[in-house]
Amino acid sequence: MSKIENKSGNRGTAVVTGASSGIGAVYAERLAGRGYDLLLVARRADRLEVLAKTIRQKHGQAIAIFAADLADDGDLRKVEERIAGNDKITLLVNNAGIAGSKVVAEADAEDIARQIKLNVIALSRLTRAVLPGLIAKGRGAVVNVASIVAYNTVLGGIYSGTKAYVVNFTEALESELEGTGVSAQVVLPGPVRTDFWDVAGADISTLPPEIVMTAEDLVDAALAGLAQGERFTAPGLADLAEVDKFRQARGAFYGKLVAGKPAARYAA
Repeated sequence: MSKIENKSGNRGTAVVTGASSGIGAVYAERLAGRGYDLLLVARRADRLEVLAKTIRQKHGQAIAIFAADLADDGDLRKVEERIAGNDKITLLVNNAGIAGSKVVAEADAEDIARQIKLNVIALSRLTRAVLPGLIAKGRGAVVNVASIVAYNTVLGGIYSGTKAYVVNFTEALESELEGTGVSAQVVLPGPVRTDFWDVAGADISTLPPEIVMTAEDLVDAALAGLAQGERFTAPGLADLAEVDKFRQARGAFYGKLVAGKPAARYAA
């Protein structure tokens, strides 16, 4: 089990994707405050440079930036090459993601592909790139930012489908990494006040303000969960026992799906 235990001293390098604003930028600031050097990845170099300068001045950590569009295969490959075999990396935060506002029948093929490339393929490949190094060290963590819409299609079939993948992928990693000293955490934000909504073409002001969380509160809760050894962190969930109940119910349901013959209702 890997935990963030200290708030000072060098903890290695944390890679944060989607780092130029919102949740990613808060992760960057908080991790630097906990003693991590940073490799910040996002499309906009100008925003990354401003953020890196601010964090350096505040915390004094070493910060590198990498401007890349992770939905572009060439850029993704360059980031993979940058992080694979880097023995200083101890934490990967897969935060980069995008949503679309159109239903499947009206969505552009390019928009569908971009969501899947960024939310699913990039996350999976970057995880694969860092894992051998983390396992060799016997410590570290991968944090994958999903969404509560993994369990609700309110934001459409494409986006919610990609986030359901992130949950299942990370839960599988949990099992695969057992005994290695490396952990995998999935974080499930609800509505968070960031520019994500503008990019997605949705209006966050239509939501009740009491259900909208700040990025700072979300990240602080997620890091607290990681430090406590949580593998499934939903900052809005009051009772963590609900996670165990859900997983037990899902496991029982899975068992009922397995049979050698179709159910009687399908008989001719």
